[in-house]
Amino acid sequence: MKREEALTIVKLHLTDHRYQHTLGVMESAISLAKQYGADEKKAELAAIFHDYAKFRPKDEMREIIEEQNFPQDLLQYNSELWHAPTGAFLVEKEAGITDKEILDAIRYHTSGRPAMTLLDKIIYLADYIEPGRHFPGVDEVRAMAKQNLDTALIQAVKNTILFLMKRNQPVYPASFQTYNDLIMRQED
Repeated sequence: MKREEALTIVKLHLTDHRYQHTLGVMESAISLAKQYGADEKKAELAAIFHDYAKFRPKDEMREIIEEQNFPQDLLQYNSELWHAPTGAFLVEKEAGITDKEILDAIRYHTSGRPAMTLLDKIIYLADYIEPGRHFPGVDEVRAMAKQNLDTALIQAVKNTILFLMKRNQPVYPASFQTYNDLIMRQED
């Protein structure tokens, strides 16, 4: 699928603000893919579609999670997590993208997962560091991303976990598992 077609499809499902975010994620993902040797076209498409389900009704996302046998514990955590796996499902169903690597990068862009692929890492990080993001720690992670993808990813996951903990919000177990996996791989 060409960039223009993908952006046209996505734009129908996003607010103007979220569409601008998506453009920033796309540019960040392409840049990271070039730097770290990933497939730039796959990074572009995964980035464009990463928030495809962001504004779907919660009831629709809940139904998809239940019907598709996604991890049911997702429903116990913040609904902000739901758009990633439901988005991957809907992108395949509605946009016809069947590439497992692209769909997985969409599926895990909020929680991460142990043994993340290069594309998973790029989409997670591009979503975190895109130029429109402004919050404590993002500039540090942007600088780290220019030097080492895994180091930047570890910091991004750590910052996200700490952000949730400071607000007394539950942390989805896959995020802790992602952090632990990245740290343990770094020590190897």
